[in-house]
Amino acid sequence: MIRKLLVANRGEIAVRIIRACREMGIETVAVYSEADREALHAKLADEAVCIGPASLSDSYLSMERIISATIVTGAQAIHPGFGFLSENAKFASLCEKCNIIFIGPKAEIIERLGNKQLARETMQKAGVPVIPGSDRAVFDYRDGLHEAEKIGYPIMIKAALGGGGKGMRLSGSKEDFEKNFRIAQAEAKQCFGDDAMYLEHYIKGPRHVEFQILADSYGNVVHLGERDCSIQRKHQKLIEEAPCCALSPKQRMKMGQTAVRAAKAAGYINAGTIEFLLEPSGAFYFMEMNTRIQVEHPITEWITGIDLIKEQIRIAAGEKLTFSQNDIRISGHAIEMRINAEKPEEEFRPCPGTITGLHLPGGKGIRIDSAIYSGYRVPPFYDSMIAKISVWAKTREEAIRKARSALGEVIIEGVDTNVDYQYGILEEPDYQNGNVDINYIENHF
Repeated sequence: MIRKLLVANRGEIAVRIIRACREMGIETVAVYSEADREALHAKLADEAVCIGPASLSDSYLSMERIISATIVTGAQAIHPGFGFLSENAKFASLCEKCNIIFIGPKAEIIERLGNKQLARETMQKAGVPVIPGSDRAVFDYRDGLHEAEKIGYPIMIKAALGGGGKGMRLSGSKEDFEKNFRIAQAEAKQCFGDDAMYLEHYIKGPRHVEFQILADSYGNVVHLGERDCSIQRKHQKLIEEAPCCALSPKQRMKMGQTAVRAAKAAGYINAGTIEFLLEPSGAFYFMEMNTRIQVEHPITEWITGIDLIKEQIRIAAGEKLTFSQNDIRISGHAIEMRINAEKPEEEFRPCPGTITGLHLPGGKGIRIDSAIYSGYRVPPFYDSMIAKISVWAKTREEAIRKARSALGEVIIEGVDTNVDYQYGILEEPDYQNGNVDINYIENHF
C-alpha cells in the first residue's frame, strides 16, 4: 500500500493528483520551483519542497532533485502527471533503481513506445494498421529524401522521440523537403535532446481519435472508450470530446479491440492512450501511444464514472483491475475546453501576469480543473494552460449548449485568455454538426 506519494508536476494536474490521493488516504508531497512558491499545488499538499529556480532544467526536469526530495520526505511513489518527466524512460528507470514506485509503465515500455519507429514495429507485429512511413530513424535530409520518394508526398516529418506537436513539419514536395527537415530536426534537438527523425505519409482530412486503456500487472487490459481530439492548433489540442460522434457502434468496437490488442502487444501496464488517425472512409491507423495520463482524461471520467488517477495509483501498487470490459458503460457526452493565458489575435502569444479578478462556472455537469486563484501570478516560464472546463450532458447537443453556457460565465481579469476564441468554435455550424477534422482550425479561423 502506498502511504506517501510525491507529485512531480505543477499546475492543475498536480492539484488533481493531490485531491485523488486525499480521497485515498495517501499523504502527498509537492515539489515547486521558486517561481511557483505561491502555487496552489504547493499549498494543498501535506508537504512541499522547493527544488530549484524557475528554469525547467533546474526544477521540474531535474531528476536528481526530484529523487532527492522523494527520499528525504520518505515518499514511496512518484506520480509524474503529464509533460515534464512523465514519458522519460531514464527517470522511470532511476525510480526503479531507488526503490521508488513510478506511477506509470516500466522504463523499457516507455522507451519502446516513446520511439515512434520502435512503436510502429511493435504495432505491425500485432496486426495493428499503421500509416505508411520510414522503416528506420532518419538523421540526414538526403536519406530522408530517398525515404520520402518511397513513401510518397505529402510527407509529415516528425521527431522520433517526442510529442505535443514539437519537431513536426509538413513537406509537400521534394523542393521544400530539405528546409522543413532541417527546421523539424533542430526543434527536435532543442526540445528532446535527440535529432533522430521519422517520416510518414500525410493523411488528408482525418480525425484524431484516441482510446483510453487501463492495464494491470496480471494481464487484464480494458479500454474506456474514445476521445475525439480533432480541434487543435499546430498539433496542440484545444477542445476534446467523448465519445466521437463520427463512430458507429461497430467501428467503436473494432477500434477499441485494436487498442487493447496494441496494449497487450506492448506488454503495457498502467493507464495509456492509443492514438489513431481516422479517415472519412472509416479506415484508421495507429499514430502513437502516450504512456501517461492525458490532459483530457476528465471527459473519459465523465462518460465512464471511473477515476483514472486512482486507478493509476492502484495498478502501480500491484492491485488488480476490479472491472472487466463488459463492465464498462459509456453514458452521455462530455466536452473539455483548455483555457490558456494567451492572446489569440496576436498569434496566441502567451500572456503571463497577475489574476486580479476570477469567477469560474459551476452547476450540475460542470467540472473545473485549475490551479489559479485571485491574486495568483501566472509565471512566464511554463505552459500557458491555466484551467480546463469540462461538461457532461445526455447528448452532444446538450453538452455543446452547456459548454457555451459555462464559457459565458468565465471571468478572468488581469491576463488575456482564449475564452472568447473557444466560444467562437462552439458557435460555428460545422463544429455543432460534427463536421471536424485535424485541419478544422486552419480551415475555419
